[in-house]
Amino acid sequence: MEFSTFKTAILNKIQISSKKIRLNSTDICNSIRPVLKPAIKKYVYLLLALVVLGFWNSAVLARTEVLENDDTVVVYEPPLNEAAREVLRIFPQLRQELEENLGWRLNARPQIVLIKANQTFKKISRNDLIVAFAVPDKNLVVIDYSRMTTRPFNLSITLKHEMCHLLLHEHISGDNLPKWFDEGVCQWVSDGIGEIFIDKGWSGLDAAVMANQTFHLSKLANRFPGQKAGLMLAYEQSKSIVFYIDRQYGKQTILNILNDLRNGESIEAAVAQNMDLDLYQLEEEWLEHLESTPRWLVFLANNIYAILFFAAALLSIVGFIRIILRRRAYDEDIEEDD
Repeated sequence: MEFSTFKTAILNKIQISSKKIRLNSTDICNSIRPVLKPAIKKYVYLLLALVVLGFWNSAVLARTEVLENDDTVVVYEPPLNEAAREVLRIFPQLRQELEENLGWRLNARPQIVLIKANQTFKKISRNDLIVAFAVPDKNLVVIDYSRMTTRPFNLSITLKHEMCHLLLHEHISGDNLPKWFDEGVCQWVSDGIGEIFIDKGWSGLDAAVMANQTFHLSKLANRFPGQKAGLMLAYEQSKSIVFYIDRQYGKQTILNILNDLRNGESIEAAVAQNMDLDLYQLEEEWLEHLESTPRWLVFLANNIYAILFFAAALLSIVGFIRIILRRRAYDEDIEEDD
């Protein structure tokens, strides 16, 4: 995602004396590539990545490594060497899947930073819910690798989600791409997985629908709320609307809207041209669809495995108690016979 608040905080820490200096590391490295030896190139990439991230200290510099190929550059700590190699291995396949899904090419050569310590990542993101983020105008992806084994996240799905942000922003001006549509599409192409932790046992969207407290799309056009409940609801709502468009109007409608945004149309014009609705009507139609399905059925569907597990555990406890009671009755019968 384009994490505006985070990016502003990071870039404010970087003092640039000349307006001619640009922090686009890919452009800089491409321009000086012919005169750099491999060993020097490694530290140039490292230096640029650390400046963008605000990790400017000798301790980090001493323990960070770089792997690269023609597709991407991976910055990582030595314990994550295998993870970095995995990124290089899966990147081409993920890019191909994205390009086939959306019909556009990802031309950027992104820099992907793998952070080993969760505490380090939280200092950057300033949010416990976030597991990764993208900074499209820097072709940068940052991933909290410590959470890549926590369901439903894994390295492949998370990287694909963030690459989707880079692809969308490469082809669509930031002013033309509403944040709710950006996040919704990226969850849509990454198997419904976002980049924040959402408790599957409780849906903020279900509660908001029942209380008539969903966000208007206009409120989610430029940024998402900072507080936990609002942020979770914004992600859920963005995903739900895009999935609704897919189910009701088809994948091609989403692609057509994206192409119109790419051509400079506003989201209002793109929706009107492809769905014969304005944004307000789309919201109303989406809400009516949600309200037509009883929320308790949605809860059961989302938590069926947890419910079955709880029922099995409860039956096991009941069975164990019955065995104990039978054994006591048997012992009492023996005592009476004696």
